[in-house]
Amino acid sequence: MIDIRSDTVTLPTLKMREAMFKAEVGDDVYGDDPTVNELEKLAAEKVGKEAAIFVPSGTFGNELALLTHTMRGDEVIVDDNSHILIHEAGASAVIAGVQLRTFRSTNGHPDIHEVEKLIREENIHFPRTGLICLENAHGMGTVIDVDTMRSIHEIASHHKIPVHLDGARIFNAACALCVDAKEIAKYVDSVMFCLSKGLAAPIGSILAGKKEFVEKARKGRKLMGGGMRQVGIIAAAGIVALKEMIPRLCEDHENARLLAEGLDSLNEIEVFKGRLDINMVFFRFRNRLNDDDLVSYMLKHGIKINSKENSEYRFVTNKDVSRTDIMYVIEQMKTYLKTKIDPI
Repeated sequence: MIDIRSDTVTLPTLKMREAMFKAEVGDDVYGDDPTVNELEKLAAEKVGKEAAIFVPSGTFGNELALLTHTMRGDEVIVDDNSHILIHEAGASAVIAGVQLRTFRSTNGHPDIHEVEKLIREENIHFPRTGLICLENAHGMGTVIDVDTMRSIHEIASHHKIPVHLDGARIFNAACALCVDAKEIAKYVDSVMFCLSKGLAAPIGSILAGKKEFVEKARKGRKLMGGGMRQVGIIAAAGIVALKEMIPRLCEDHENARLLAEGLDSLNEIEVFKGRLDINMVFFRFRNRLNDDDLVSYMLKHGIKINSKENSEYRFVTNKDVSRTDIMYVIEQMKTYLKTKIDPI
């Protein structure tokens, strides 16, 4: 089965499974799981931060960051297409007790001046601006350049506001920008990144920042129910992910471009070519078709895809999808469209 729904569907490698089997474990809440401690140290180094904490998921990491940085009643500035706003089930209101104020982005690229305008002045009627959140790589398939990251960090620092990065795919962003992930993370106060997406670990994400921030976050993690025990068993896979899987992410980007070219060659499909920075291909059909029928057809032919969201489809390449698989996907789309598309 070819699965292009997301890069969250990646299966752990043999080395990951072996490392998990052999992992030395302790009780992480007591801080004596040596494998977790090793993972956190390595993860902090990878993004140039003082410390890191292992958490169950990317959403958990982002919301823990909001809880740690802010006070209840604060306002958090986010992209109106951000994962924190759209795909985290309103957790910022429930967990951190904050409200979100949004800026518009162009394919995930923030307008620096608009972000600055959203920062609240001191006023009895206004909430305090407690945090600015960015996303890189962006879920729209794009990356934010380092100069923009630097400029927003300078603005935030001037106003004494921390910046958090949803860096779920920060290593994809680093690959696309041809920089080390540290060059992206240096312009934020905290960064979350996922081990369980393109890096192929089965579970877990990292939240990294200054030592004091991470120490505070440990209590927040406990409050949120994330105090895990002999979790070195899964942390072991994360160590392998960070040591071995980062360099191959660019291969997924190349496969995504191959897929985009193939889909774009079909007259019925419009690929969004301005959003091909990483391992995602977004497209729409020029004519109306039955969404359920397409998903069912592809599944019947050994391909798992998601239904459209806001009229767009997203195909995601990952380590378990080869160039041969890509060509097969293109051929199946071509075959389907020959008979199934209905003119408006």
